[in-house]
Amino acid sequence: MGNHGSNLDDILAEDMHHWYNKFMRESPSGLITLFELKAILGLKGMTENANSYVDQVFFTFDMDGDGYIDFVEYIAAISLMLKGEINQKLKWYFKLFDQDGNGKIDRDELETIFSAIQDITRNRDIDPEEIVSLIFERIDVKGEGEMTLEEFIEGAKDHEDIMDMLKKMMDLTPVLVIIVEGRTG
Repeated sequence: MGNHGSNLDDILAEDMHHWYNKFMRESPSGLITLFELKAILGLKGMTENANSYVDQVFFTFDMDGDGYIDFVEYIAAISLMLKGEINQKLKWYFKLFDQDGNGKIDRDELETIFSAIQDITRNRDIDPEEIVSLIFERIDVKGEGEMTLEEFIEGAKDHEDIMDMLKKMMDLTPVLVIIVEGRTG
C-alpha cells in the first residue's frame, strides 16, 4: 500500500521561499489557470467525469473566484490537504462533492466524484458504489437520499471506517508530489 509519509514529511519541511520558487517556475505569471493546472499534473485524455472533477478541485481552490489560483490560494490548498483539521477537510470534501452547489450532496454526486478520482489516481481499491452505499446507509439516517454539510461532517466523524475510506479516496498526495517535484515526463 502506498505510504506517502516520507514524501509528506519532505513536503512539510519545505520553506516558504522554496514553495514560492517552485510555484513561480511552474507559473511565471504568479497565477495558475485551470488549463495550466491540468498541464502541470500531466492530465491528458481524461474521462469526462475526471475532467469535471479537476475543474471542481480548481474552483474550490480558487477561493476568490477570479479564475486563477494565486500563490496564497496555492499554499492554503496544500496546507489544508497536508495539515488541515478534520473539520476543515470534511468541509472541503463537501464543497467538492456538492457539484450543483445546492448545499446538499446526493448519491450521484458522490459516485461521480469518487469515479473521477479513481480515473485520475488509477487507484481502484474501493468500488465507488460500495462506499456511496455505505456512506448513505450510515450517515443519511433520515433516508432522504441527500445530506447537508452538518449531517456529512457529524456522520463521517461518527464512523471511523467511513473516515478511513474518505482519507484513502481523497488522498491527493500523489497530485501534490507532482506539483512539488515539477512537471512529469
